Amino acid sequence: MKWHHVKENWAAFYEAIQEKWPEVDEADLDEIDGDQRAFIAYLVEATGQEASEVRDELREWLAGEIPSDVVMDPIHDNHSISLSAKYVNEGEDEYDDDARFGDDGDYPDDGD
Repeated sequence: MKWHHVKENWAAFYEAIQEKWPEVDEADLDEIDGDQRAFIAYLVEATGQEASEVRDELREWLAGEIPSDVVMDPIHDNHSISLSAKYVNEGEDEYDDDARFGDDGDYPDDGD
């Protein structure tokens, strides 16, 4: 993936970022707002690593798959969905409609 995918969909990447760098805080990610330089500087501070090490880790992370709910590519949809299954809660089908994720069928009576 490219950084512009991350920047354009910054909040959607929080879970993947926190999986790679568990030291990060979501409130700090909100402030960074997709700024790559700020993110690298933040990771240097949060992890205690050298900037060159952080840049290498970031390059490696960017070489991975884009979570399917961020950018859908019709040619690779099923492959992307399959790879993103690790971000789907247990018991939910990664191929199911996103709008239903997290719903367990208990809907309030709306009078219909």
